[in-house]
Amino acid sequence: MDHLDSDLLRTFVAVTQAGSVTDGAARIHRSQSATSLQIKRLEGIIGQPVFERHGRGVVLSDAGRQLLPVALEVTARLDTVLRDISQNTVVGKLRVGIPDDHGRAKLADILASFTRHHPKVELDVTCALSTHFPDALDKGVLDLAIYEVETPKEHEEVLIEDPTCWVSSAHRDFPASGCLPVALFDHTCWWRDAAIASLTARGKPYRIVYSSQSVSGVIAAVEAGIAVGLLGRSSLHVGLSVMGKSHGFGGTPASKLVMAAQGSQETPQRNAMKAAIRAAFLNAV
Repeated sequence: MDHLDSDLLRTFVAVTQAGSVTDGAARIHRSQSATSLQIKRLEGIIGQPVFERHGRGVVLSDAGRQLLPVALEVTARLDTVLRDISQNTVVGKLRVGIPDDHGRAKLADILASFTRHHPKVELDVTCALSTHFPDALDKGVLDLAIYEVETPKEHEEVLIEDPTCWVSSAHRDFPASGCLPVALFDHTCWWRDAAIASLTARGKPYRIVYSSQSVSGVIAAVEAGIAVGLLGRSSLHVGLSVMGKSHGFGGTPASKLVMAAQGSQETPQRNAMKAAIRAAFLNAV
């Protein structure tokens, strides 16, 4: 006879709280396919569906609503017992920097998961433009940070690589021979430098009509059709169109999302956070 186990219940709770299988998988650092299989196994054990499709997400079925309070209680009690009897409880304070745009939702889920598993670690999180994170690490203001670079240094661990490309609104056509309106970052960073180098290599007139401190700001200008912008391919969605050789653009560098720590001395809380972040991105690939 099949029995409910805590792993299935944790997956069920994660999908319920996230509202979709994809986002639920991110919370427990598993692939979407593995998460879907666990939900199917759970439904096979209880003999009825626990979710109903709702738009792009899911909502609880009658059986799911009946199961949820039990699943929450069981998983919470198991976590509490493990923390109380474990000899490897991680304690201390950790100052973490996460980027305000790229990967923010994913990293927020990682931090939430870390807090659940290591509640005795005091987290001090800075969510801001990541341009200043390397300097903050050097000055000892942050213990661990995630940020984007073009060329990683030896101490920077690459989490994911995101190719860049020039993007325009799918509803706006910019003549290849005209003066091209461009949206750029308004602070000194490799993104701005890469964009200007690409425009210079293109050898055609352009003018900066929009400046922003964030990726979302550049995307807004592109979506509005007032300019083109250099973005990561992970930012592409319906309504945006990639510009290429027909507009005179050559290749552009890839962005690397990296993780780096302050100094060389490792601590249990830093290692635990690194492991959580590393696992989440490896499972996403």
